[in-house]
Amino acid sequence: MVQTKPGSQTIDETDCPVPLATLGALYRGDAETIDTIVAGIPDRTRARLAAYLYGKSHTHEIGLRVAATCAETDLVQVAGVAGAVLYAQSRSRPPRPAERISPTGRRISLAGSTRSRHA
Repeated sequence: MVQTKPGSQTIDETDCPVPLATLGALYRGDAETIDTIVAGIPDRTRARLAAYLYGKSHTHEIGLRVAATCAETDLVQVAGVAGAVLYAQSRSRPPRPAERISPTGRRISLAGSTRSRHA
């Protein structure tokens, strides 16, 4: 296991179907970068990656984006019924761009501070 930083959740390298460097590039990438990276990943591995990413709350949207590039048969073979659901969800709505999250995991808004001064 690789510790991401002291006190944080660990990433089990054996669960991730791609190298951690690729996973990091997907996590940091915009929609175009994600599409470029995914295009070079073999079909079956891409399906496993989609299921892996979808199963994690912070990479859920990236998982849907990757699943949108997969064949239903590949997703079902690697994830069973969950793969069929993932296939359907990835095609039922347009994928949103990969969202950037602050390092603390919370969105930062300054709008609330202005409102509190004028209230």
